[in-house]
Amino acid sequence: MDAHGRLGAFLQARRAQLQPQDVGLQTFGDRRRVPGLRREELAMLAGVSASYYTRLEQGASCHASVEVLDAIARALRLEETERLHLRDLATVCRHRSAVRRPPAERPAPAVRDLVGALGEVPVVVTGRRSDVLAWNTLGHALLAAHVDRTGPERPADRPNMARLVFLDAHTRELYVDWTAKARAVVGNLRLVAGRHPQDARLTSLIGELTTRSPEFAGMWADHRVRACDTAEYELRHPLVGPLTVSQQTLTRSSEPEQSLVMVTTAAGSASETALKLLAQATAGAPRARDFPVATTTP
Repeated sequence: MDAHGRLGAFLQARRAQLQPQDVGLQTFGDRRRVPGLRREELAMLAGVSASYYTRLEQGASCHASVEVLDAIARALRLEETERLHLRDLATVCRHRSAVRRPPAERPAPAVRDLVGALGEVPVVVTGRRSDVLAWNTLGHALLAAHVDRTGPERPADRPNMARLVFLDAHTRELYVDWTAKARAVVGNLRLVAGRHPQDARLTSLIGELTTRSPEFAGMWADHRVRACDTAEYELRHPLVGPLTVSQQTLTRSSEPEQSLVMVTTAAGSASETALKLLAQATAGAPRARDFPVATTTP
Protein backbone atom coordinates (compact mmCIF):
# COMPACT_ATOMS: atom_id res chain seq x y z
CA MET A 1 0.00 0.00 0.00
CA ASP A 2 1.41 3.40 -1.00
CA ALA A 3 1.34 6.59 1.05
CA HIS A 4 -1.98 7.71 -0.43
CA GLY A 5 -3.51 4.37 0.44
CA ARG A 6 -2.23 4.41 4.03
CA LEU A 7 -3.72 7.83 4.69
CA GLY A 8 -7.05 6.86 3.16
CA ALA A 9 -7.19 3.51 4.96
CA PHE A 10 -6.58 5.19 8.33
CA LEU A 11 -9.32 7.76 7.76
CA GLN A 12 -11.79 5.16 6.54
CA ALA A 13 -11.10 2.75 9.40
CA ARG A 14 -11.45 5.41 12.09
CA ARG A 15 -14.61 6.83 10.50
CA ALA A 16 -16.15 3.35 10.51
CA GLN A 17 -15.49 3.08 14.27
CA LEU A 18 -17.61 6.16 15.07
CA GLN A 19 -21.39 5.89 15.37
CA PRO A 20 -23.69 8.90 14.78
CA GLN A 21 -24.77 8.86 18.43
CA ASP A 22 -21.12 9.10 19.47
CA VAL A 23 -20.92 12.58 17.97
CA GLY A 24 -24.46 13.78 18.70
CA LEU A 25 -25.98 13.15 15.27
CA GLN A 26 -29.56 11.94 14.89
CA THR A 27 -30.27 9.22 12.34
CA PHE A 28 -34.10 9.22 12.36
CA GLY A 29 -34.10 5.48 11.87
CA ASP A 30 -32.44 5.57 8.44
CA ARG A 31 -30.81 2.35 7.25
CA ARG A 32 -27.07 2.44 6.75
CA ARG A 33 -25.23 0.31 4.25
CA VAL A 34 -21.84 0.71 5.95
CA PRO A 35 -20.82 0.89 9.63
CA GLY A 36 -19.95 4.17 11.26
CA LEU A 37 -20.29 7.72 10.02
CA ARG A 38 -20.88 8.59 6.40
CA ARG A 39 -18.25 10.65 4.62
CA GLU A 40 -20.52 13.67 4.37
CA GLU A 41 -21.25 13.50 8.10
CA LEU A 42 -17.57 13.42 8.97
CA ALA A 43 -16.91 16.28 6.56
CA MET A 44 -19.66 18.34 8.17
CA LEU A 45 -18.23 17.76 11.64
CA ALA A 46 -14.75 18.75 10.42
CA GLY A 47 -16.00 21.85 8.60
CA VAL A 48 -14.80 20.81 5.14
CA SER A 49 -16.67 19.97 1.97
CA ALA A 50 -17.76 16.38 1.43
CA SER A 51 -16.00 16.28 -1.94
CA TYR A 52 -12.72 17.48 -0.42
CA TYR A 53 -12.85 14.92 2.37
CA THR A 54 -13.73 12.19 -0.13
CA ARG A 55 -10.65 13.04 -2.17
CA LEU A 56 -8.49 12.73 0.95
CA GLU A 57 -9.96 9.37 1.88
CA GLN A 58 -9.70 8.04 -1.66
CA GLY A 59 -6.06 9.10 -1.91
CA ALA A 60 -6.73 11.66 -4.64
CA SER A 61 -5.32 14.52 -2.55
CA CYS A 62 -2.53 14.80 0.02
CA HIS A 63 -2.38 18.55 0.48
CA ALA A 64 -4.51 19.06 3.56
CA SER A 65 -3.20 21.80 5.84
CA VAL A 66 -2.34 21.18 9.49
CA GLU A 67 -5.50 23.07 10.44
CA VAL A 68 -7.68 20.82 8.28
CA LEU A 69 -5.99 17.67 9.57
CA ASP A 70 -6.53 18.79 13.15
CA ALA A 71 -10.20 19.52 12.38
CA ILE A 72 -10.61 16.02 10.96
CA ALA A 73 -8.81 14.59 13.99
CA ARG A 74 -11.27 16.35 16.31
CA ALA A 75 -14.21 15.08 14.28
CA LEU A 76 -12.83 11.53 14.50
CA ARG A 77 -12.32 11.92 18.26
CA LEU A 78 -8.63 11.07 17.90
CA GLU A 79 -6.33 11.18 20.88
CA GLU A 80 -3.10 13.19 20.76
CA THR A 81 -0.96 10.26 19.62
CA GLU A 82 -3.48 9.43 16.90
CA ARG A 83 -3.62 13.06 15.77
CA LEU A 84 0.15 13.15 15.37
CA HIS A 85 0.00 9.84 13.51
CA LEU A 86 -2.50 11.39 11.07
CA ARG A 87 -0.08 14.26 10.50
CA ASP A 88 2.75 11.79 9.87
CA LEU A 89 0.69 9.94 7.27
CA ALA A 90 -0.19 13.17 5.50
CA THR A 91 3.42 14.39 5.56
CA VAL A 92 4.69 11.16 4.03
CA CYS A 93 1.93 11.35 1.44
CA ARG A 94 3.03 14.86 0.40
CA HIS A 95 6.76 14.20 0.42
CA ARG A 96 7.73 10.94 -1.15
CA SER A 97 11.23 9.89 -0.20
CA ALA A 98 13.57 7.45 -1.86
CA VAL A 99 13.99 4.04 -0.28
CA ARG A 100 17.18 4.06 1.75
CA ARG A 101 18.92 1.36 3.71
CA PRO A 102 18.32 2.19 7.38
CA PRO A 103 21.39 2.62 9.57
CA ALA A 104 22.52 -0.22 11.79
CA GLU A 105 20.84 -0.30 15.17
CA ARG A 106 23.02 -0.75 18.22
CA PRO A 107 22.77 0.59 21.76
CA ALA A 108 25.18 3.34 22.73
CA PRO A 109 28.00 2.33 25.12
CA ALA A 110 26.42 4.42 27.88
CA VAL A 111 23.12 2.58 27.44
CA ARG A 112 24.88 -0.78 27.57
CA ASP A 113 26.58 0.26 30.80
CA LEU A 114 23.24 1.34 32.25
CA VAL A 115 21.60 -1.95 31.29
CA GLY A 116 24.39 -3.90 32.93
CA ALA A 117 24.45 -1.74 36.06
CA LEU A 118 20.73 -2.13 36.76
CA GLY A 119 21.16 -5.71 37.85
CA GLU A 120 18.15 -5.79 40.18
CA VAL A 121 15.79 -4.20 37.65
CA PRO A 122 14.71 -6.08 34.49
CA VAL A 123 15.76 -3.95 31.49
CA VAL A 124 15.32 -4.47 27.75
CA VAL A 125 16.49 -2.13 24.97
CA THR A 126 14.49 -2.38 21.74
CA GLY A 127 15.00 -0.77 18.35
CA ARG A 128 12.66 0.76 15.81
CA ARG A 129 11.21 -2.60 14.71
CA SER A 130 10.99 -4.08 18.23
CA ASP A 131 14.26 -5.98 17.84
CA VAL A 132 15.99 -6.62 21.17
CA LEU A 133 19.25 -4.68 21.04
CA ALA A 134 20.28 -5.46 24.61
CA TRP A 135 18.92 -6.79 27.88
CA ASN A 136 20.30 -7.53 31.28
CA THR A 137 20.19 -10.95 32.91
CA LEU A 138 17.00 -10.26 34.86
CA GLY A 139 15.22 -8.73 31.87
CA HIS A 140 15.99 -11.84 29.85
CA ALA A 141 14.97 -14.17 32.68
CA LEU A 142 11.67 -12.40 33.26
CA LEU A 143 10.46 -11.88 29.69
CA ALA A 144 12.17 -14.46 27.48
CA ALA A 145 14.23 -16.99 29.40
CA HIS A 146 13.60 -19.63 26.71
CA VAL A 147 15.38 -17.46 24.11
CA ASP A 148 19.18 -17.41 23.65
CA ARG A 149 20.43 -14.73 26.05
CA THR A 150 23.27 -13.75 23.71
CA GLY A 151 21.01 -13.25 20.67
CA PRO A 152 20.95 -9.43 20.87
CA GLU A 153 24.72 -9.37 20.41
CA ARG A 154 24.33 -10.94 16.95
CA PRO A 155 22.14 -8.70 14.74
CA ALA A 156 21.05 -11.60 12.54
CA ASP A 157 19.82 -13.53 15.61
CA ARG A 158 18.18 -10.73 17.57
CA PRO A 159 14.85 -11.67 19.16
CA ASN A 160 11.95 -9.47 18.09
CA MET A 161 9.44 -8.63 20.80
CA ALA A 162 6.51 -8.22 18.37
CA ARG A 163 7.26 -11.59 16.83
CA LEU A 164 7.53 -13.17 20.28
CA VAL A 165 4.21 -11.74 21.44
CA PHE A 166 2.27 -13.00 18.43
CA LEU A 167 4.11 -16.12 17.33
CA ASP A 168 5.75 -17.56 20.46
CA ALA A 169 3.70 -19.83 22.72
CA HIS A 170 5.86 -19.14 25.79
CA THR A 171 5.38 -15.38 25.52
CA ARG A 172 1.65 -15.73 24.91
CA GLU A 173 1.37 -17.81 28.08
CA LEU A 174 3.44 -15.30 30.08
CA TYR A 175 0.86 -12.48 29.82
CA VAL A 176 -2.41 -13.14 31.65
CA ASP A 177 -4.16 -10.49 29.54
CA TRP A 178 -2.38 -11.33 26.32
CA THR A 179 -4.80 -9.26 24.23
CA ALA A 180 -3.87 -6.05 26.06
CA LYS A 181 -0.18 -6.67 25.47
CA ALA A 182 -0.79 -7.57 21.83
CA ARG A 183 -2.79 -4.39 21.20
CA ALA A 184 -0.01 -2.30 22.73
CA VAL A 185 2.50 -3.93 20.38
CA VAL A 186 0.31 -3.31 17.33
CA GLY A 187 -0.37 0.28 18.34
CA ASN A 188 3.34 0.98 18.63
CA LEU A 189 4.12 -0.66 15.28
CA ARG A 190 1.43 1.51 13.67
CA LEU A 191 3.17 4.62 14.98
CA VAL A 192 6.55 3.51 13.67
CA ALA A 193 5.14 2.46 10.29
CA GLY A 194 3.56 5.89 9.91
CA ARG A 195 6.91 7.59 10.46
CA HIS A 196 8.96 5.13 8.39
CA PRO A 197 6.86 3.81 5.48
CA GLN A 198 10.00 3.10 3.41
CA ASP A 199 11.56 0.76 5.99
CA ALA A 200 11.64 -2.52 4.06
CA ARG A 201 12.48 -4.66 7.10
CA LEU A 202 9.61 -3.15 9.07
CA THR A 203 7.25 -3.78 6.15
CA SER A 204 8.50 -7.36 5.96
CA LEU A 205 7.88 -7.88 9.69
CA ILE A 206 4.34 -6.54 9.43
CA GLY A 207 3.69 -8.75 6.40
CA GLU A 208 4.99 -11.81 8.24
CA LEU A 209 2.84 -11.15 11.30
CA THR A 210 -0.24 -10.44 9.18
CA THR A 211 0.21 -13.73 7.33
CA ARG A 212 1.05 -15.92 10.31
CA SER A 213 -1.19 -14.44 13.00
CA PRO A 214 -4.95 -13.90 12.46
CA GLU A 215 -5.02 -11.91 15.70
CA PHE A 216 -2.37 -9.52 14.41
CA ALA A 217 -4.18 -9.16 11.08
CA GLY A 218 -7.41 -8.24 12.85
CA MET A 219 -5.77 -5.74 15.19
CA TRP A 220 -3.74 -4.20 12.37
CA ALA A 221 -6.92 -3.63 10.37
CA ASP A 222 -8.30 -1.45 13.19
CA HIS A 223 -5.67 1.23 12.43
CA ARG A 224 -5.42 2.10 16.10
CA VAL A 225 -2.17 3.70 17.25
CA ARG A 226 -0.84 3.91 20.75
CA ALA A 227 2.25 5.25 22.47
CA CYS A 228 2.63 2.91 25.42
CA ASP A 229 4.94 4.72 27.85
CA THR A 230 3.68 2.96 30.97
CA ALA A 231 1.60 -0.18 31.31
CA GLU A 232 0.79 -2.69 34.02
CA TYR A 233 0.67 -6.40 33.26
CA GLU A 234 -0.05 -9.57 35.19
CA LEU A 235 2.48 -12.28 34.39
CA ARG A 236 2.46 -16.00 35.02
CA HIS A 237 6.16 -16.75 35.15
CA PRO A 238 7.12 -20.43 34.79
CA LEU A 239 9.80 -20.20 37.52
CA VAL A 240 8.46 -17.81 40.21
CA GLY A 241 4.73 -17.87 39.50
CA PRO A 242 2.30 -14.94 39.22
CA LEU A 243 3.44 -11.35 39.57
CA THR A 244 2.18 -7.91 38.59
CA VAL A 245 4.68 -5.58 36.94
CA SER A 246 4.82 -2.08 35.52
CA GLN A 247 6.66 -1.64 32.23
CA GLN A 248 8.00 1.89 31.70
CA THR A 249 9.39 2.85 28.31
CA LEU A 250 12.01 5.61 28.14
CA THR A 251 13.70 7.16 25.12
CA ARG A 252 16.80 9.32 24.64
CA SER A 253 16.73 12.45 22.51
CA SER A 254 19.90 11.31 20.76
CA GLU A 255 18.36 7.92 19.86
CA PRO A 256 14.57 8.48 19.67
CA GLU A 257 14.03 5.22 17.76
CA GLN A 258 15.42 3.13 20.62
CA SER A 259 13.42 2.35 23.74
CA LEU A 260 14.67 1.46 27.21
CA VAL A 261 12.02 -0.70 28.86
CA MET A 262 12.31 -1.01 32.64
CA VAL A 263 10.17 -3.39 34.68
CA THR A 264 9.28 -2.64 38.30
CA THR A 265 7.01 -4.06 41.01
CA ALA A 266 5.19 -2.44 43.91
CA ALA A 267 7.34 -2.10 47.03
CA GLY A 268 6.56 -4.68 49.66
CA SER A 269 4.34 -6.72 47.36
CA ALA A 270 4.36 -10.45 46.64
CA SER A 271 5.44 -9.51 43.12
CA GLU A 272 8.53 -7.77 44.47
CA THR A 273 9.38 -10.94 46.41
CA ALA A 274 8.91 -13.05 43.28
CA LEU A 275 11.19 -10.77 41.29
CA LYS A 276 13.88 -10.98 43.98
CA LEU A 277 13.63 -14.76 43.87
CA LEU A 278 14.13 -14.65 40.12
CA ALA A 279 17.15 -12.39 40.58
CA GLN A 280 18.66 -14.86 43.05
CA ALA A 281 18.02 -17.77 40.68
CA THR A 282 19.89 -16.02 37.86
CA ALA A 283 22.62 -14.37 39.95
CA GLY A 284 25.42 -16.45 38.42
CA ALA A 285 24.58 -15.68 34.79
CA PRO A 286 26.83 -13.31 32.78
CA ARG A 287 25.87 -9.63 32.79
CA ALA A 288 24.96 -7.78 29.59
CA ARG A 289 28.27 -5.87 29.69
CA ASP A 290 30.19 -9.18 29.67
CA PHE A 291 29.16 -9.94 26.10
CA PRO A 292 31.00 -8.57 23.02
CA VAL A 293 29.54 -5.56 21.23
CA ALA A 294 27.90 -6.12 17.83
CA THR A 295 29.31 -3.84 15.16
CA THR A 296 27.79 -4.90 11.82
CA THR A 297 24.49 -5.52 10.08
CA PRO A 298 21.44 -3.30 10.63
